Amino acid sequence: MAASYESKARRARLRLVGIGVAVVAALAVGGIVAVTTLDGDNKPGQSDAKASPSPSTGATSSPSGGKKYTPATAARIPLLKPASNADGIGTGFEHSSLGATSAAVSYWKDLDLLDDVIARKQWSAIAAADSPETVDQGVSEVRKVREGVGLPPSGGTPDGISFSTDVKAALTRSLDSTGDVVVVWMVYDRFATIRDKGADDNPLRDEVTSLVLKWEGGDWKVTTAPKYTAKVTGPRAYDPDSTYAFMDGWREVADG
Repeated sequence: MAASYESKARRARLRLVGIGVAVVAALAVGGIVAVTTLDGDNKPGQSDAKASPSPSTGATSSPSGGKKYTPATAARIPLLKPASNADGIGTGFEHSSLGATSAAVSYWKDLDLLDDVIARKQWSAIAAADSPETVDQGVSEVRKVREGVGLPPSGGTPDGISFSTDVKAALTRSLDSTGDVVVVWMVYDRFATIRDKGADDNPLRDEVTSLVLKWEGGDWKVTTAPKYTAKVTGPRAYDPDSTYAFMDGWREVADG
C-alpha cells in the first residue's frame, strides 16, 4: 500500500555537507548546506514523509488496449509565469486551478531560506488576510534554520551560498465547493551551491510539502487558517511510474 501522510509534519531537516568541521567554519570555508523549511501543524508549508512507491508501477495496458498513464508518461502541467512581482516574489496568477498550482510552485521555489528580512517581505506579499500568523511562522522557520547552522537569528544569506528548489510534480485539490480554496501538494528536490566550490553532492530529494491557497484580492494567497487546513488530507504517495499516483491526480510539472 502507498504510504499514508502523517497529520503532524516533521520539524526542520537540516543537512550540512562540507569538510567535516564546525558548522560556522564550514559556511566560511566552503561547506554546502541543504535546507528545507521547518514544517508543522498549520505552518506555511505542510511537509510530510517522503513519498514511497505506490502499489503499481509502470505504464500498463487496459483490457481494451487503451494506455494507462502514469505521471511520467502523461502530459506535464504547463505552469504559468507570474504576471507581477511583489517584494521579491512572483505574484499575479490567474483565477483557475492552473493558476493556483502555478502560484504554489512559484512561491515554493522563490521563498528565501536563510534571509529572514527578505522572507518577511515575501510572506507578507503572499499571505492571506485571514491568517496574518502565516508571516510570523514563515520568518520563525527561517530563523530556526539560521540558528541550526550557527548563524545569528537574523541576517542575510552568507556570501557565495545559493539554493535552488526544483518542483517535480504537483497535485491540486479544492477544499470548498467554489474552487477558491485549494491545497497544492508538491514533490521537490533542493540543492545548494557555493561559489568556487560547485554544487551540492548530497541534496534533499523527493521531499513532499503542501500549501493551502485561497483566491483573495485578485491573486492566490497562502492561508494557514484552521478552518481550511483542517480539511487537508494527504494524497496517495507520489511515484512517477505509478498508475495509481496518476489516477489520484499527481502530474509532473513542465520545466521553465
